[in-house]
Amino acid sequence: MPVTPFPTVRQNTSFSGSSWRRERLRTNLWLVPAVEALLFALLFAGTIALDRSAYDGRFSFADWVLSGTADGARQILTTIAAALITVVGLVFSITIVALTLASTQFGPRMLRTFIRDRGTQLTLGTFVATFFYTVLVLVAISPGPHGDFVPHLSITVALASTLVDLGLLIYFIHHIATMIQLPQVIAVIADDLTRAIEAQSGADREPPTGADCGPTAVDLLRTVDESGTVIPTPATGYLQFLKHNELVRLVEAADAVLHLPYRPGHFLVQGQPLAVVWPPTAAPRLAAQLARVQVTGPYRTLTQDVSFGFDQLVEIAIRALSPAVNDTFTALTCIDWLSDCLCRITHGWHPQRVHRDRADRIRVIAYQADYDRLVQRAFEKIRQCSTGMPAVMIRQLDALCRVMEQTTVPRRRRVLMDQGTMIWHCCEASVPEPADRDDVLRRYEALLALHRASEARTETTTTGSAAPRAATAAISS
Repeated sequence: MPVTPFPTVRQNTSFSGSSWRRERLRTNLWLVPAVEALLFALLFAGTIALDRSAYDGRFSFADWVLSGTADGARQILTTIAAALITVVGLVFSITIVALTLASTQFGPRMLRTFIRDRGTQLTLGTFVATFFYTVLVLVAISPGPHGDFVPHLSITVALASTLVDLGLLIYFIHHIATMIQLPQVIAVIADDLTRAIEAQSGADREPPTGADCGPTAVDLLRTVDESGTVIPTPATGYLQFLKHNELVRLVEAADAVLHLPYRPGHFLVQGQPLAVVWPPTAAPRLAAQLARVQVTGPYRTLTQDVSFGFDQLVEIAIRALSPAVNDTFTALTCIDWLSDCLCRITHGWHPQRVHRDRADRIRVIAYQADYDRLVQRAFEKIRQCSTGMPAVMIRQLDALCRVMEQTTVPRRRRVLMDQGTMIWHCCEASVPEPADRDDVLRRYEALLALHRASEARTETTTTGSAAPRAATAAISS
């Protein structure tokens, strides 16, 4: 394994276990209905206590509280409950239709985006909770010492909740109609990716100096690779989450160094190496504890896997470019959002790779996706699927120009330029119309001029001379 230097940053609190638990709780359809049902049960306890007090003659209700006989109350509540359970079935049917549409049109990996939607969860939860409350009120009607006990206030609250549910149903229909539109789906995925980029970014710092800081990351990595012991993967699946804070504490307690050659998002097979530990004597202890600090599952998530967000947008784009769909404009929309996300990581984004203990000694060296790989994920698969499609090539070159304008690191600019060159070679090999090739060539020349001007500005900044005017003129043209 090649030895490469790693940026050293402080522990990022966004990698705590709480973010993973929040994601697990949000990506389900039972939590919000369960919480709302519990709240409505507490509401029932309050309203029924007031109804009992009014029944005993301690006070009287205002005129707006409904009144009537026990039989009339039962009819009203039975009608409300039957209507609510029917609408709940309708809401579930609409949700299933939306999920089926998302699976066939956007890809099965987009289902999590729809399941975690708060609007859908809130609608389902409110209808289920109102039905639960109505049943509780219906059961509360019973004979009493002063005649039949009729919970007038609780019935009034049930009717008011039904009116709220009616408005929520209208909102839900509008929400679903908006949510299944492709531009909206792409924007939501891009927004989730943006949040993940912000959460997983860290601030660089110079590694601490002094004898008590121990060896450097490069020296430790070489030692671990040469004489470390492999810890196997306990279960097959995608590595979803790593509790870095707890992992550092465990490794510190064992007075060891741990190298993680895989990152969240990689598929691991049981028995495959999960980590390499040095010294070898600490391996049995850490192997027994490592299962508590890592999560493996059947799917990928955005919690610590920024690459997954790029893959989602790319998947929608290549599905749109397939002969069965042939939706070029959807692919162009995906390229636009991919360029926005790349602009956000082109400077100031450095995923944490080296984790130190309280004494500033390196304990964990983790693999993370770098800038080069994310750029490749954003452009290569789309380019490979856009053979003979100059519109997609032009939009990709425009996106590269957009990212190039905000890139200040020369090595990263060369990565962007390599992608532009491959797009132009693809155009030369697959676009037969000269006019179309000329359109792509103009965009490629604009990217090349922008790259040369950026390199000239970098060289000028280094040498202290003025920027060449010819490069500036090339950009404006």
